[in-house]
Amino acid sequence: MNTNQINYLNIGLMILSCGIAFILPFELFLFSYAILGPLHYLTEISWLHKRQYFSPGKKDFMVLGLLAFLISFANLFPYFYNLWGPKDDYGHTIFSEEIVTFIHNTQGNIPALVFIAFAGSALLILAKDLKKRIIGFILIIIVGYLFRSGKITFFAFAVFLPTLVHVFLFTGAFILVGALKSKSTSGILSLVIFIACAFSLFIFFPDTITPPGTYAMKNYDAGFYQYNQQIFDALLHKTATRDMIYNSTTGIMITRFIAFAYTYHYLNWFSKTSVIKWHQVPRRSLLIIITIWLLSIIIYFMDYRMGIMALYFLSYLHVIFEFPLNFRSFRDIGFEIRSKFKTQNAKLPA
Repeated sequence: MNTNQINYLNIGLMILSCGIAFILPFELFLFSYAILGPLHYLTEISWLHKRQYFSPGKKDFMVLGLLAFLISFANLFPYFYNLWGPKDDYGHTIFSEEIVTFIHNTQGNIPALVFIAFAGSALLILAKDLKKRIIGFILIIIVGYLFRSGKITFFAFAVFLPTLVHVFLFTGAFILVGALKSKSTSGILSLVIFIACAFSLFIFFPDTITPPGTYAMKNYDAGFYQYNQQIFDALLHKTATRDMIYNSTTGIMITRFIAFAYTYHYLNWFSKTSVIKWHQVPRRSLLIIITIWLLSIIIYFMDYRMGIMALYFLSYLHVIFEFPLNFRSFRDIGFEIRSKFKTQNAKLPA
């Protein structure tokens, strides 16, 4: 497929994702997250590995991998401790004061760790000298831990950056840099439609309430109900009730946007197979990817929350590993825009 064909395909995928998000927002998100998500994580990590994670150092990914592990551990520990920790006579998990303090402290570090991974990715790209990198990381760590307890920091780095910023803003940046580099009308059109689809979810059919079914609510409760509450708190300064999330106009609109952003983020990746060639891996690697993907679907089908927890590290790992590419994309956008202005200025009469 050529560039124009891929752009028009993506326009179709945007409209499809948007259309289904209007009708079945909760169901669409749950389907995309469980079916498309794991395959996206696996194939993108494999693709990034072949390209050295777009970072100059061969071992730079180890730093990012460690940070992803620490972030994941902070959220996974309470879940697995609740499963395997000591029980009382009634079968309830015993949480000692030390364990509660440990969980509180590790989860309290998540905003700082995400900030360190994000800012550290920029440092890895900009600084190649080891001494500058060490000094830079020390400063980044200090800044991250100084501001880790702030509410704005929590929402920015623990709530939005690994989720909606990753699937929507960074996807938009990829569309923009592709349009600027190809200088194609179809590329610009795809960006316009991408933004229009997002806005339409909050503008059109505001009174068309499509509450989820019992099965969808049960699975959404398993891992995403709290996220919607955090969005209400961050953007609307409200404590969302269950009825507000599943039945109110605002709650439905928010989930429409989440479903659209995640679904198209995954579809956009798979639509560009002929360009980025993520599928060109050894047969053994492809077999491993497919096997893990199929196993993940089975786990999600058996227990959706178990699926979230089983794939949690992988999902966070692909987000963190993508940070250097995100910075390169924004750098490329700046370069393309500057080049365009320089060209236009050169054509102006003296």
